[in-house]
Amino acid sequence: MASSRFAPLQRLVISVAVLASFVTFLDGTVVTVALPAISDELGGGITTQQWVVDAYLITLSALILLAGSLSDAYGRVLVMRIGLIAFGVASVAVAAAPDPLILIIARAAQGAAGALLVPSSLALITATMRADVQSRAIGIWTAFTTGAQLVGPLLGGLFVDFLSWRFVFLINVVPIAVTLVLLSRLKLQEHPSGVRVDWLSGALCAIGLGAVVFALIEQPNLGWQSPAIWMPGVIGAALFAWFLVRQQRSSSPLMPLSLFRVRDFAWGNLATLFVYAALSLNGFVVGVYLQQGAGLSATAAGLASLPMTILMILLSSRAGSWAGRFGPRIFMTVGPLIMAVGALMLLVVSEDFDYWWQVLPAMIVLGLGLSLTVAPLTSAILGAIDESRSGIASAVNNAVSRVAGLLVVAMLSTIIGGTLDLAGFHNAAWVTASLLVLGGVVSWIGIRRNPADEVATPAPDDAASPIG
Repeated sequence: MASSRFAPLQRLVISVAVLASFVTFLDGTVVTVALPAISDELGGGITTQQWVVDAYLITLSALILLAGSLSDAYGRVLVMRIGLIAFGVASVAVAAAPDPLILIIARAAQGAAGALLVPSSLALITATMRADVQSRAIGIWTAFTTGAQLVGPLLGGLFVDFLSWRFVFLINVVPIAVTLVLLSRLKLQEHPSGVRVDWLSGALCAIGLGAVVFALIEQPNLGWQSPAIWMPGVIGAALFAWFLVRQQRSSSPLMPLSLFRVRDFAWGNLATLFVYAALSLNGFVVGVYLQQGAGLSATAAGLASLPMTILMILLSSRAGSWAGRFGPRIFMTVGPLIMAVGALMLLVVSEDFDYWWQVLPAMIVLGLGLSLTVAPLTSAILGAIDESRSGIASAVNNAVSRVAGLLVVAMLSTIIGGTLDLAGFHNAAWVTASLLVLGGVVSWIGIRRNPADEVATPAPDDAASPIG
């Protein structure tokens, strides 16, 4: 497509894609500033806080692969509609939870519903747009969905301070209703292929990840020598290994390993792993420490990340256009390195806390780096894969980013040294910066200067795949 203007159908697709993804990204971060209030009311301390975050991420990251396959097999619109309704029901269940166990189970259900939304929404964009128009659309999608992640703590803080943490999870109702209305107006010629979906692989991935995360979260309490810790860890790792072997041998894999033969896709996902691990760690630690360590209110802690939100909304679409014109490599390298500088600037936070001099400059630098990174990263990964496999490619990339957050939050106690005090906050800043540097280095080494150098077609053995 020569023109970069959006046709009416493309504008509707972008609106649906943004709103459908908005609720899942929002709920991934809106909970951060609510964690202290949740643990105060329901109990459980930092372990409950970790589980509230990771229960959502376990099902979201594990089932997003299955959802990508369902999206390609049965149609993106149908899968998205089911996901929206299920997400709304699960959100109400979270808000009504009477104890930590019910809350964690409901959060897991919420993540499972969210898994149906993200790959379907982004696949709508990649299926209806190509070239620089697609890059611009992904930039807009990135701006608003990443903005949802960043504005989430602010919204959460307002609800926690003036209403209740329970209302944090009811804010999904309006965007879900609007999206369902817009979705009814979206007429796409989709023909479900009816391919066999590998449900066993979905179970292996979910149970394997869940068992490993259980071991990582609970080991500070029981120690690695406890059978209740090392046995789930070993079993989970074995199940996940079985999942990978099955992907290699299956005729309809949830995660086609052949996708990783495409250079930009493989290296881009490795960069995603490091960058999103850093973002998840930073978001969790800043949201909780500013309340429990620095003594800010939930609203003030949420406002701390507002500069990042503003910069993302202002700059992401432009960065997506630049990446379409000049290639994503330079942005995927420079962006994480700028973010690493921002993370290190948080080391100036001291017992004599001052947001304006100790936190705000770091948030601005982090926001600039993030704006340069996310849209080019997404464009590089999805632009490297043929349109017919956009659903599964989107699912794999989103799964990688969620697994990154899942694992780093599970390892939180190890990273911070057991307690999220000032020393623990500084430890997290060092680890965040290190992960971001790795993301930049990986991008410089692996991403091609010109996306046209990559032949974005399936490998020969993929041609027979029912997904392709």
